[in-house]
Amino acid sequence: MHLTYAFLAAIIAALMSQSALPAAPTLDYDVFKTRIQPIFIAKRAGHARCVSCHSSATAFRLGPVAPGEKSWNDEQSRKNFEAVRRVAVPGSLQSRILVHPLAEAAGGDFFHNGGKHWQSQNDPEWQTLKAWILGQEGAR
Repeated sequence: MHLTYAFLAAIIAALMSQSALPAAPTLDYDVFKTRIQPIFIAKRAGHARCVSCHSSATAFRLGPVAPGEKSWNDEQSRKNFEAVRRVAVPGSLQSRILVHPLAEAAGGDFFHNGGKHWQSQNDPEWQTLKAWILGQEGAR
């Protein structure tokens, strides 16, 4: 009987500790639209804009920016958000969007057709993406 009580107490303690765990982060659409999408159209020395390749012929596909426009409209942004959700796992620093364009020496994977856009995890764009994926205030 004493063993049964100890077992039940352990189960109750485990359940209580699980309810105390912080909620998993979510990907905030408004932050995506205002802080993340501009990264995809930013010009970087020695590299094409992300959207140049990722608007066709890649598994991660953004909508093209309309001629004469500097960004996407809300409908296009929502489609882009859904596309990005396939490569950005909330709470995961191993999300493809973080490791694929990051230099291997800085923790990225070994190859990205568009080159390594960020040489360091200290890059402000990389930091913005990281904060967004982790649900941190720094992405806002």
